[in-house]
Amino acid sequence: MIRKLLVLLFLCAGTIAAQTTAIRAGNLIDPATGAVAKNQIILVKDGKIAEVGASVKIPAGAQVVDLSNAWVMPGLMDAHTHMTLGSPGELSLEGEYLKASSALRALNGLRNAQDVLMAGFTALKDIGNDANYTAIDIRRAIERGWFAGPTMLTTGKIIAPFGGQSHGVPPEMGPFWRFEYQDADTPEEVRKAVRQNIYYGANAIKLVADNSPFFYSEEEIRAAVSEAHRAGITVGVHVMGGQAARNVILGGADSVEHGFDLSDELLQLMKEKGTVLVGTDFPYEHLKAMGTAGGILPPAEVVSKGIIDRLRRAHKIGVKMAFGTDVVMDPAGKTRADMMLDYLAVWTEAGVPPAEILKCMTTNVAELFGWKGKRGAIAAGEAADIIATSTNPLENIQALRKVQFVMKDGRVVEK
Repeated sequence: MIRKLLVLLFLCAGTIAAQTTAIRAGNLIDPATGAVAKNQIILVKDGKIAEVGASVKIPAGAQVVDLSNAWVMPGLMDAHTHMTLGSPGELSLEGEYLKASSALRALNGLRNAQDVLMAGFTALKDIGNDANYTAIDIRRAIERGWFAGPTMLTTGKIIAPFGGQSHGVPPEMGPFWRFEYQDADTPEEVRKAVRQNIYYGANAIKLVADNSPFFYSEEEIRAAVSEAHRAGITVGVHVMGGQAARNVILGGADSVEHGFDLSDELLQLMKEKGTVLVGTDFPYEHLKAMGTAGGILPPAEVVSKGIIDRLRRAHKIGVKMAFGTDVVMDPAGKTRADMMLDYLAVWTEAGVPPAEILKCMTTNVAELFGWKGKRGAIAAGEAADIIATSTNPLENIQALRKVQFVMKDGRVVEK
């Protein structure tokens, strides 16, 4: 167990004095390769990793963290979250934003963000449905040091063809979905929607491509991608399969979100184009609790089998994958982190080896986010986002359920 005095290291940003921390890592995992280096010293200065190696000297006065008997690795990442969603019963997107204020949803989102940080998730992407840009405010509060939390990408309002992700709303009700969505039905409307999100603080973009019989063309996808990439940010697109997914891939999207109905041909096309699959591979129990998610998903019995099959095929074909969960519910007795870690069992059932799962939770997400060389590895110059477990996750990925140590930007997080 880590000594209680280590929690004193975690202080508000801007008030903490420059601190050097030396971590004795008995087993240091490199998720990019699956290699394990023994008896390493990780030297952390000013929130970044300064040196790593077996012969690194510990400076006088450095705070020493003894993880000699632990398995040490970069912090975990989730590429598809909804921190401010939290329905107690069957998911109804309209019910969520008609019955809960933005302030309440922001507080729930901050609580969830802190829970997942303490469980070892040091970075995530919040991918919309965030109550009128509240996830962006949560991100800003964390960046300003007001609260502890993971490093976040936030997409703002989801861009979609007319109707967002609603179905059959009577015309006299008006387009109330625009509280969380932007209607965009031409390439120029898509470009404008991307610019509006960036104006309000989004540092990533999400589109929904195929929620209705009408879906985005390759030209419309390409308009979003070109506009976002000019601003230096990535585009993820909610799409299930078929021609809509082909348009997303050929349009240059950085990631396909979900992709439950992707054929082998489309998976091969993703591999060729370098499109990342963020599969949101729901456990069956989660799907049952969600119901049909307001008409977005088929019944759980249908979706669950398809998810495992698609995940197995994607791994076999060699599609680059990034771990993403899409948890949108907060059942009694479970934290958001508990729900996210439930997905590990699905990946295992699909035959994905533990080392590959860990890579998809660290290295691959960091690269999708555009952070290569900045976050996602324990190497000199990278952000000091470090976690440790008491047992080896390369042998049993469920070891990640019991993270015993979390460091975020060089500060030890209270457990």
